Amino acid sequence: MPNMPETTPFLVNGEWRTGEGTFEVKNPFDDSVVAEIGVPTQADVEEATAAAAATFEESRHLPVHARSEALDHISKRLAETADENAALIAREGGKPLKWAKVEATRAISTFRWASEVIRHGDEELMRLDTEASLGSRVGLLRRFPIGPVLGITPFNFPLNLVAHKVAPALGVGAPIVVKPASSTPIGSLRLAEFFAETDLPKGMVQVVPVRSKVADTMARDERFRKISFTGSAEIGWYLKSLDPKKRVTLELGGNAGVIVHSDADLDLAAQRIAFGGYYQAGQSCISVQRVLVASEVYDDFATRLVKQVESLKVGDPMDPTVDVGPVIERSEVDRISAWVEEAVSQGAELLTGGNADGPFYFPTLLAHTTPEMKVCREEVFGPVVTISPYQTFDDALAQVNDSRYGLQAGVFTNDINRAFQAHRTLEVGGLIVNDVSAFRADQMPYGGSKDSGFGREGLRFAMEEMTEPRIMVLSHVPL
Repeated sequence: MPNMPETTPFLVNGEWRTGEGTFEVKNPFDDSVVAEIGVPTQADVEEATAAAAATFEESRHLPVHARSEALDHISKRLAETADENAALIAREGGKPLKWAKVEATRAISTFRWASEVIRHGDEELMRLDTEASLGSRVGLLRRFPIGPVLGITPFNFPLNLVAHKVAPALGVGAPIVVKPASSTPIGSLRLAEFFAETDLPKGMVQVVPVRSKVADTMARDERFRKISFTGSAEIGWYLKSLDPKKRVTLELGGNAGVIVHSDADLDLAAQRIAFGGYYQAGQSCISVQRVLVASEVYDDFATRLVKQVESLKVGDPMDPTVDVGPVIERSEVDRISAWVEEAVSQGAELLTGGNADGPFYFPTLLAHTTPEMKVCREEVFGPVVTISPYQTFDDALAQVNDSRYGLQAGVFTNDINRAFQAHRTLEVGGLIVNDVSAFRADQMPYGGSKDSGFGREGLRFAMEEMTEPRIMVLSHVPL
């Protein structure tokens, strides 16, 4: 991305442009201006859409080596600039530097995995001489890209969640236009910079930092055959309703439950829950929100968890020792405060936290909550965790399922039968045994049920969502 003194440009059809007007990207910690981003014009948006559609006629035929080499290049450049990328993530989104480094490193592997997936291939040969009436036939099953992709990304992982849309699109040969979150667009522009260094057609990756109203119009455009959206349930399902013929992948919200059974390693569970509930100031769709503890170890575990939560360091995200950074916007601090105060007024007990200071909401643990409270029923998306006892393991499973969300869950137990029971019973896209719901490996299928989404991300699985299978039957062949 060229160095420009005032306005940070965006990428359309291989050109870095500044559009008309700018908007500020501010550091949530101190409100300092991180960048002035150029605003695409209506003509820029139309050209990006038209370029994606035109480029598809070329990109759909690109050989594996061309796509794989480009993915490898982006992965290499991300590795070379990892520390710089982490600092950008921390400044634009307020993510503590220690966790920003984790995200920057994950983005490296996201592009590497995409390259490995397509080099491995997914073609399938099907024997079709299975009945005498069919004759001597064989089928070749291959997948082909369905068309240009519109990727709409959230603020909380401004580099790696963009990578999870761009890498699979490049992998299958589908042009993608990215609409990044207005509060954190710099990560997507960094990926666009590295893409522009490759030999792929220039229209394969474009980034247009437009407002939601413009993105709504783009989502309605028939030239985009696929939408990949990460964000709120309300907006996600709205986008899906716009065109029943359009492919849509939705990665939406959650209020993840984690079960701590009596046979678990309580110290490990406390340490991991303190991480999983607060590491991103709770601003992650798989952040731990509801902790369910076997009644016979509840008091002991609650004491251990409070100790772990109170040991977390809150402060400047650029401080490498800080665990919990600011909430993305002051209005969100106010909302989180209101939800906690409402819960306390309804009978919940504050075990620790419950206070705000400027951009920070301090790590909070609530006991004596009820399922009807917002802090249990809705997605807090903040550093707030509830803790409740349960009598039987079946009760705990039922409580985790008592939610309109179903993204991921965690179970701490040393009984393999309980783990399998939970896997069979819990209505979630991913179950993490002996760790928290917040765990994700970038190559695994990722997505949820109920209001948590539709479809799956995770390289190979995202590629399947961006392609369609076609079979070619070879008849009268000697088998």
